[in-house]
Amino acid sequence: MHKSPQDILQQYWGYASFRGSQQKIITAVLEQKDVLALLPTGGGKSVCYQVPALLQEGICIVVSPLIALIEDQVNSLKDKGIKALALTGGISFEEVNNLLDNCVFGNYKFLYLSPERLQQDLVKERLQQMNVNLIAIDEAHCISQWGNDFRPAYQNCSTLRDIFPIVPVIALTATATKKVALDITENLQFRNSLTIKDSFSRDNITYKVLWTEDKMYQLKQLCAQTNNSAIVYVRTRRLAEQISNYLNTNGFATTFFHGGVPKKDKKTVLNNWLNNTTKIIVATNAFGMGIDKPDVRLVVHYQIPDSIENYYQEAGRAGRDQQESSAILLLNKEDENQVKQQFLSVLPNIAFLKHLYNKLNNYFQISYGEDTQQTFQLNFNNFCNTYKLKGMLTYNALKILDQHSVISLVENYNKQATVQFIANKPTLNQYLSTHHKLVPIIQALLRTYGGIFEYPIKINTSLLAKKITVDENTILQALEKLQKDEIVNYTAQNSDLELTFLVPREDDQTINSFSKKVKELQQVKINNIDAILQYINNDKICRNVQLLAYFGEKKEKCGKCDVCISKGPSTSNSILELITSEIIDKLKNNNLSSRELIQLLPYRQETVLEALQLLLEDNKIDINTENKYTLQ
Repeated sequence: MHKSPQDILQQYWGYASFRGSQQKIITAVLEQKDVLALLPTGGGKSVCYQVPALLQEGICIVVSPLIALIEDQVNSLKDKGIKALALTGGISFEEVNNLLDNCVFGNYKFLYLSPERLQQDLVKERLQQMNVNLIAIDEAHCISQWGNDFRPAYQNCSTLRDIFPIVPVIALTATATKKVALDITENLQFRNSLTIKDSFSRDNITYKVLWTEDKMYQLKQLCAQTNNSAIVYVRTRRLAEQISNYLNTNGFATTFFHGGVPKKDKKTVLNNWLNNTTKIIVATNAFGMGIDKPDVRLVVHYQIPDSIENYYQEAGRAGRDQQESSAILLLNKEDENQVKQQFLSVLPNIAFLKHLYNKLNNYFQISYGEDTQQTFQLNFNNFCNTYKLKGMLTYNALKILDQHSVISLVENYNKQATVQFIANKPTLNQYLSTHHKLVPIIQALLRTYGGIFEYPIKINTSLLAKKITVDENTILQALEKLQKDEIVNYTAQNSDLELTFLVPREDDQTINSFSKKVKELQQVKINNIDAILQYINNDKICRNVQLLAYFGEKKEKCGKCDVCISKGPSTSNSILELITSEIIDKLKNNNLSSRELIQLLPYRQETVLEALQLLLEDNKIDINTENKYTLQ
């Protein structure tokens, strides 16, 4: 019996009908058209290529940028009983060969791979042996140099069009301006094509910019008013942990997620949040891609994001079940300077890229013209200290060299050093009395890391070195001696980065080949920061109107963002009615002081106080002995 797209949707996803333009996109793909699908975050992009692939003989090739995203998609398909596999990193040539054999002979329906895999001759050769029914390019904005997450390797996707000239291509993204969309279609050589765009508008999300001098306090109040899940986005690992600890001490079930969390722990952290054991997750932007949790009611950006695209995508993780939700930028006046400092002052210019590339080759003793293709362990802090390089500037430059396939960079944050004291305290005291040079190091360990006698603790050897003013090698040698003398169990870290040189060393010529593109990309980043700063500082135009205008859409005022509310309804009575209603909603969860209510509500102080007075006069609220307002 011939199945319809609706049959497949019902069989594997349990839905009776499609959302938005999903069916229109699927129909176009089944008609062998190339399709650029522009759908909002949470718009169900994966269904648009998975359903038509399942309806046809053969396999669908899916290009995706993140290993975590690929793994989530493959696991989801496997859970549905659909045969899918992925070519991820860290697998041998033989294993890659065997997996590709499975795709040729094993009746698999989906092969997921990163764009870098399309540079491998083995992969290109074996793809030609497959019966490919569809090519899907996920997060397609990565193709465009004008897109926020541009990855040069993504331009290899056009290789698939060369290999399969008559196989339809579907490109999908949630964050594309008109310029980016044109770039995508040109790079992928679309023919007989169709661009299908659902409005990026998420009418169930209220966007707000809240200015406050006490961000921690304001965050605590926002979390207290949220009954369902929440995400708090920050830019640094340290802040993720700090805010998570603060919320936990204030009674909220909170955890943190960032690139430094070991892989095995990430799965536990994520599962606890997905099943609501943990209410709030504080995360860097390493979190969220491919995660479809429907009941997120609050997304808070604790710092200014680096672009409107990233902000809109991350904010769009709220309210995927179409219920009313909030996306809030929580800011103070220092944040604007910080975002410029973090993103603009650390953009490496061409001269610095050349300097860094030269130092990298010297560091690993690679001669001019040599083509090593070797992988080296790089201790980032040692490297920066050796050549007196600024950390963030150097890291960004390494990422640029990685993006342009000069090097391949792997971040091994899960290989951090761990220490546990195994000697008891009397033994340790005796040891200290005969090893005076080690006293400052041992004291620094004990003062910095609690619980180090009970279980292995991850330590930062660079931080310890700075605390006691020695070089990091002194710390490492001391730890090795303590291990040898059976005072501690010490697991060493070889490095925090793995680096492979991909091209022969040609010094300036290596960088010159892409210097023009780097300059253009730097300007894109500057423009992105300008756009997000204009957004947060524009308190005249509705937030929703501003965001959608950025993506080329026109929209009516939302009537509920901080800008719309500050302008208020047409009469003062309706303003007061609106505020009193919101005060009552807030007091349903907690008793609150006037100060707390003023912090929580986006209205002028005098207006909130007037509304409180009216509620008191109408006997709808009381003031308790703690000087907090309560419902009657």
